[in-house]
Amino acid sequence: MNTYQLEGTPREVTGKKATKAVRKEGAIPAILYGRAPVELPFKGTLGKGEKIVETSGNKGVIITEFSVTNEAVRNLIYTPHIYLVDLSLNDGRTVKSIVKALQFHPVTDAILHIDFLEVFEKKPIVMEVPVILEGHAEGVKAGGKLNLEMRKLRVKALFDKMPERLVINVEKLSLGKAIQVGDLQFENMELMNAKNAVVCSVKLTRAARGMEAAASTGA
Repeated sequence: MNTYQLEGTPREVTGKKATKAVRKEGAIPAILYGRAPVELPFKGTLGKGEKIVETSGNKGVIITEFSVTNEAVRNLIYTPHIYLVDLSLNDGRTVKSIVKALQFHPVTDAILHIDFLEVFEKKPIVMEVPVILEGHAEGVKAGGKLNLEMRKLRVKALFDKMPERLVINVEKLSLGKAIQVGDLQFENMELMNAKNAVVCSVKLTRAARGMEAAASTGA
């Protein structure tokens, strides 16, 4: 997986008004998740932009609120590729992370908010990975049409084992047949989608039906 360098500015003032002000300045509010739970009351020292969100009982998690520029994330968001993000927060701390979630404006499609998730060497992560079909399917040779039903699959793996794409060979896929998630196996990773979900299929076309009908009648 390729690495993307990104700088963020910790936000010491938060809330709705502060968030609106960030957007007016042409920046995007963001949050970094992923830290291990801490005991409450917290006795440590919080860094710039950090705050504690109570989860349950006497536990809480430390999140970091910051902002990034639109220009800085353009090639990270608007791309078919997936990246491991080296996130520098301008306080001397750089963390490895991935984009967890995006919020877009319903009318303008402008990015309103980004959630990042800090990743660790021995802790698996889940990401949506693009699917690439390889080969010329038998069903297509017989007149069928190859359809890619799922352009991305949810993959669970260590970040250094996460692939940039999942390549699926379809050469033996015949007319009317499909490849489901449960049919696929990849080394060092687990697919999280439903096992019976159809990834790709070769569907009968009018031409293929005509060929079958002609073959059955001996024409």
